[in-house]
Amino acid sequence: MAIDHAASGQVIDVFPLTDRLTESRTVALFKTSEIEVMRLIVAAGKTVPSHEVKGEITVQCLEGEVEFTAAGHTQRMTAGQLLWLEGGVAHGLTAVRDASLLVTIVLRK
Repeated sequence: MAIDHAASGQVIDVFPLTDRLTESRTVALFKTSEIEVMRLIVAAGKTVPSHEVKGEITVQCLEGEVEFTAAGHTQRMTAGQLLWLEGGVAHGLTAVRDASLLVTIVLRK
């Protein structure tokens, strides 16, 4: 089954999910040959294990709270905060409260 992605020029709603957050799932909003953007949903207490991607990434906390670890350094992120990482940096996170994050990945071959 193909994943529905936004079309070029299509407006995408990334407002906080609020009362729908706990029933929502991670979704890829769009993907091209050079970039992928997804809304990552992480329930309180859940972890995204440490991993690396080749390209640069941005992570924007839309709602909730996470502890984001990159290169062995942990920072707390809350709604309205954004971080950027170079490619190849090990990173992961743990949700302190149910969280929704906007993740952008530059795809490197």
